Amino acid sequence: MVKQSTYLLLGIVLLLIAFLTNISLGSVSIPLDNVLAALFGGDVDKESWRYIITDYRLPKALTAIFVGSGLALSGLLMQTLFRNPLAGPYVLGISSGASLGVAIIIMGASLFGGVFASYLNSGYSIAIASSLGSFLVLLAVVVASARLRDTMAILIIGLMFASLTASVVSVLAYFSSAAQLQQYMFWSFGSLGNLGWQELSILGVTVGIGIIVSIFCLKNLNALLLGEHYAKSLGVNIKKNRFLIIVATSLLAGSITAFAGPIAFIGLAVPHLVRLVIKTTNHLILMPAVLCFGAILMLICDAIAQLPNSEFTLPINAITSLVGAPVVIWLLVRKRKLMF
Repeated sequence: MVKQSTYLLLGIVLLLIAFLTNISLGSVSIPLDNVLAALFGGDVDKESWRYIITDYRLPKALTAIFVGSGLALSGLLMQTLFRNPLAGPYVLGISSGASLGVAIIIMGASLFGGVFASYLNSGYSIAIASSLGSFLVLLAVVVASARLRDTMAILIIGLMFASLTASVVSVLAYFSSAAQLQQYMFWSFGSLGNLGWQELSILGVTVGIGIIVSIFCLKNLNALLLGEHYAKSLGVNIKKNRFLIIVATSLLAGSITAFAGPIAFIGLAVPHLVRLVIKTTNHLILMPAVLCFGAILMLICDAIAQLPNSEFTLPINAITSLVGAPVVIWLLVRKRKLMF
């Protein structure tokens, strides 16, 4: 227990280091003392540095924390609910619903024509469309979960929704212009740097609500690991618990996809990384650890994507997999060698 608590304390320290490092790096190199001065209202050598930190890098770093922690937690919830190591935050079709909403706005807006089309392509329209698409898929999954006893059937329904929405997106893409396809492709790459303070506050509140909802089913997650029949014998209300997990995951994954795009890998890999490092299946320990290490990994990937001292920024969606996948493979192979 002491060792696991030490890991959590180490995670908090690493999160602080990753946060400050992320803010310090970028196309303009800013010394750490100036970063701290800008964050706490002190004197900065250049006033432009204060603007870069407070209006661009700080919101982006906070976005990375919300995205990383939210996706990691939703991945943990899905892997526990379905008892499937390949389950992630998007298995219910939430991301596919969001993608369909964005595809309709970007590639189908011309069908509406005139002023309405220009309105659809403005401001919050993409975030609203993404949220609406996620909500509709969530509504369908919740209705299905209320009628089905088998949890795996819900997983299959989520995959079917993903296939259905992907086919509609393909049809829209076939009739779209090159500019529309490029805009949709850029959205699918994911981005952490497009959020202002107002959008960030909405994302933070939604992620916070998702975390609070997941806490209500925290005690029952350990029982679900041993199967639904065992959980029922312990007095767990399977339908209520399943509903809370689906709602929490949908709030987390849906809001993150709406504001940052479909970010891959984090939700799938971080729970496995945490289990390998901390060596526990107790969700009372896993949940805070996953929140912390998900944020750390996202901050690291964002720092790499910024290409320090360069004006170019790589797609965050590509970096998460390029950096994370080899690490997971190495850890799994190393663990297997140790076992034998």
